[in-house]
Amino acid sequence: MRDLTAIAAALVAPGQGILAADESIATMSARLAAAGIEPTASSRLSYREMLVTTPALADGISGIILCGETFGQRLDNGTPFPAAIRRAGMLTGIKVDAGTRPLAGCPGETVTEGLDGLPPRLRDFARRGAAFAKWRAVLRIGPGTPSAMALRANAQALGRFAADCQHAGLVPIVEPEVLMDGSHSLAQCEAVTSLVLLEVTAALQDYGVAFEAMVLKPNMALPGAESAEQASPDQVAEATIASLASLPATLGGVAFLSGGQRPEQATANLAALNSPALNSPALNSPALNSPALNSPALGTPPLLLWPLTFSFGRALVAPALAAWPGTRAAQRAGQRALARRVAMNVAALQGRYASELELDAA
Repeated sequence: MRDLTAIAAALVAPGQGILAADESIATMSARLAAAGIEPTASSRLSYREMLVTTPALADGISGIILCGETFGQRLDNGTPFPAAIRRAGMLTGIKVDAGTRPLAGCPGETVTEGLDGLPPRLRDFARRGAAFAKWRAVLRIGPGTPSAMALRANAQALGRFAADCQHAGLVPIVEPEVLMDGSHSLAQCEAVTSLVLLEVTAALQDYGVAFEAMVLKPNMALPGAESAEQASPDQVAEATIASLASLPATLGGVAFLSGGQRPEQATANLAALNSPALNSPALNSPALNSPALNSPALGTPPLLLWPLTFSFGRALVAPALAAWPGTRAAQRAGQRALARRVAMNVAALQGRYASELELDAA
């Protein structure tokens, strides 16, 4: 069996993040159409090929998450996508959930499906070149939501997924996303995200998941998209770090999703999360040292013991799609846009990011 701990560590290696290129067929087709590109299977293939063949992408990207359609396709030269990604020095991931469905008894809430038949599917993906797999749960902040039932249902699904992944020889990317949709405050998002991660951590523990052989992909704590509140990167970082208090010290790493943030906003917030001030003994807060969190089961996280990186989708690829003319013969514009955003996020991880860099790189 592969060393899953080493693979998890490679995914969150210093100065590297994960590219999420796993949009569903419907979502990708809609984005292509919005960009003025015919939303065909050929266009989706050309778009994904443009992304994964970006020169020197492995300098800042450790792994690429694919959807099922792309995982089974080949580049124009006949190379299967997983093999092309591996040859470029990156790990291949696969999104294995079947999307969200309404959760019975919880109006307006959803649960992610896809657990039926999951173990053999995971083994097949591992055999075909996958090193890790992703499952996304979706929760909304609103009057009475997320409900206790929605929290439990989604946490249990994430726990089962993660355990099945490790049994199949894949590193699980566990993605519980609290959506930006709504008018909630930064404080509300911090509180709900904390509760979600506590529930997910407990479910992972119940299913015997090896925390050191997984990567958590949570949202940042943000005011709702319809909120009038404006939170600075430092405020976002402080609230986000506080929401991570239930995570075990042994966790392989944290790779934040962008969740609909503008590319520059996501990068600025990532930079604040990696600032020395938030990764120092000053973070030794009462919340992180509470008796509940210092149990043998959850570990003792007095400081930020896990790498904090990114697993961005739209915040990386939206500029590339906007710059790409839609043909295999004219990929360079899109690749330059992707490489630029990757470079900005690497700078954020390394403490070199400033807004002036965006102007210099334009």
